[in-house]
Amino acid sequence: MSVAGLRRAARESVAGLPREFWWLWTSTLVNRLGGFVATFMVLYLTIERGYSASYAGLVAALHGLGGVLSSLAGGVMTDRLGRRPTLLLAQTSTAVSIAVLGLVQDPAAIAVVACLVGMASNASRPAVQAMMADIVRPEDRVRAFSLNYWAINLGFAISSVAAGFIAEFSYLAGFLGEAVMTLVCAIVVFVKLPESRPPKEAATEAGAAPVAEVGLRDVLRDRRFMAVVGLSFLLATVFMQGHTGLPLAMASEGFTSSDFGLVIMGNGLLIVVLQIPVTWFIEHRDPGRLLVVSALLAGYGFGLTAFAGSIGLFALTVAVWTLAEIVNAPTQTSLVVRFSPVHARGRYQGVYTLSWSAAALVGPLLSGLVVDRWGPAWLWALCAAIGTVAAIGYWFVVRGVPEVPRSADADAPAGSPGPAPGAVSPAPVEAAVPGQVPAAAEPCEGPCRRDGTVV
Repeated sequence: MSVAGLRRAARESVAGLPREFWWLWTSTLVNRLGGFVATFMVLYLTIERGYSASYAGLVAALHGLGGVLSSLAGGVMTDRLGRRPTLLLAQTSTAVSIAVLGLVQDPAAIAVVACLVGMASNASRPAVQAMMADIVRPEDRVRAFSLNYWAINLGFAISSVAAGFIAEFSYLAGFLGEAVMTLVCAIVVFVKLPESRPPKEAATEAGAAPVAEVGLRDVLRDRRFMAVVGLSFLLATVFMQGHTGLPLAMASEGFTSSDFGLVIMGNGLLIVVLQIPVTWFIEHRDPGRLLVVSALLAGYGFGLTAFAGSIGLFALTVAVWTLAEIVNAPTQTSLVVRFSPVHARGRYQGVYTLSWSAAALVGPLLSGLVVDRWGPAWLWALCAAIGTVAAIGYWFVVRGVPEVPRSADADAPAGSPGPAPGAVSPAPVEAAVPGQVPAAAEPCEGPCRRDGTVV
């Protein structure tokens, strides 16, 4: 792609999105710029506090367990309390718990507070994703989720370097710095982001069928959506090997931690460089095919690690599965929005987030067990097999989902006016998914059942 083409892709990638999205995007970036705990938790416990590696692993697992427990709770809160209150509560709780984690000394207290940090930080994810779906047009969602994912990785890349220098000076300063940055996110949400949850009464007033209450049990009974969640869990388990299986494999071949740092740095760097142009290329393509391709790239990208014997070859495998990550993340998140009714977006996003939280627990256990018993080569073969299974699953589950139609103003030029300050655009009409209740409870085309599904 030429320089002019890259400029065009960048310009089109940011054009036409509402200003509320950009405040939410800014909040995400600020949050990730302050990232410290997740990156330096193990080093803090082993080097600064002098605890054993097994204790550090236990605390890291409890941090992940907190995320698992809060995924569903955060989704329910998003639908019942609203997006904005959930974000404020989660981010404020995260800021307080991170500050406390840097101050507590007792091992049991550290373990408990680490679990609370995981719970508080993960509770905001369903609210962020649901709010983004509320305020962005359907045809722009892949682009919006991609830009948000880009902000996450840009912030992480910058914070990782900065946090390394901060850790040499004071780990406590790192904890308190992240607490302050998270509190800034809460202030941005409070000042700049109004509530975006669509009222249930809106559909009824427009003459549509009454909106039925959707509980977690209803979400879990949505077989097609739960199949996507299961496939997401499989693929997320594979992606987790970049931070668990890969360092173990490199260490077993005599590479140092700095070698691993150099290799894994390519993951964040490629996401920052390629996320926007790749999104411009895939934005209006078939989501089923994109997910199949991403699953194969992830599985065989990790599978190729079995043949890597140098830093250059390890970096090449990272590049392959990073491309899978770039394609998969915005496509799958946007697909979850299309499967979920408007008034249940929080619950659906919470269950979807659970797949990644559970993978964060299972992935490290899987890599340690397989590497210890059978060696790294078996782990990479298993990754290739899981990627193949996920690709086949996506082919059968996601096929038939229609492309999102472009609205008349989808090509609004950059700098076009967004919604008035303090106002959120009304929830857009969703593209229909076969067999799915229309997201905004819009009247069906043709004969309908009482629950809104097409006969």
